[in-house]
Amino acid sequence: MKFGPVDVDAALGAVLAHSLKLDNGRLRKGVILTKDHLQHIRQAGIGQITVARLDPGDIHENDAAERLARALVPDPKAAGLRIAAPFTGRVNILADTAGVVVLDVAALERFNAIHPMITIATVPPFQQMAAGGMVATIKIIAYAVPGADVAQAADSARAALRLAGVVFGTVGLVVSNIVGGPPNDKGIRAITSRVQALGMTLAETREVAHDEGELGEAIQQIKGEMVLILTGSATSDPNDMAPSALRRAGGKVERFGMPVDPGNLLFLGQLAARPVIGLPGCARSPALNGADWVLARVACGIDVTSADIAGMGVGGLLKEIPTRPQPRNTPS
Repeated sequence: MKFGPVDVDAALGAVLAHSLKLDNGRLRKGVILTKDHLQHIRQAGIGQITVARLDPGDIHENDAAERLARALVPDPKAAGLRIAAPFTGRVNILADTAGVVVLDVAALERFNAIHPMITIATVPPFQQMAAGGMVATIKIIAYAVPGADVAQAADSARAALRLAGVVFGTVGLVVSNIVGGPPNDKGIRAITSRVQALGMTLAETREVAHDEGELGEAIQQIKGEMVLILTGSATSDPNDMAPSALRRAGGKVERFGMPVDPGNLLFLGQLAARPVIGLPGCARSPALNGADWVLARVACGIDVTSADIAGMGVGGLLKEIPTRPQPRNTPS
């Protein structure tokens, strides 16, 4: 592509690089100049303009962005995504439903290394999305790019992003009460909102005493394809009340603790075919915490291992919550 100033008489078919204010209105940058455009430019007394002229084999920014989007998401419906119409060299890729973003990070890094003018920006891996949320944007920075580079970028990252939709429809919530403890209404509302944001339904909420036997019975009997546990007193050990109650109910604890703050005191387990998440106390607040990351992945059928949770520490220092009784930045 050639870029620079030219006489108006030599600009037919070129791409206008900078917007112009004319007597009959504004001529926006990016337009492909026609005879009528050039006539209005001359009438405004302008003799020279800056343009981009495509070389043989170049692809216009909109066409390039759309081709790349179709390569990255060859089957939008199957990928749970929607491809928007191109504009100014940009194509946005949107979530078609609630879910979690799954990225081939290495492929996307290769994509961005092909040509500086060919770019994709995405949300972080495993980002929870609502329907209509922007998952990625492809932007061709220049007015055109070489077709060979477009083809190479497309080949480097085919089907590199998708949305994992929610696979569980219902959730059961078990809440324990301690004598003299605060009411659970706020926490139940916050967890209900999380469940609903993923398109799931809270099938049942059971409030029981903070007792291993009562907790175990409630965990075993609660309705729902997933089970969430919120205890009135913080779970601070793998053998504390809630993990022990899960084992008592016939389940197992696969991971206790996570390197995400707030959210350290989460535990993840299984009861027959039902995943079980022991929520940290910070889940009583609607603010983002480590439990949100685990809940979203599990709800979308993404396997979450102990190693996966261990790997969440980089980037896991989340925003401080004002209700924390001992803030991290307490002065010495």
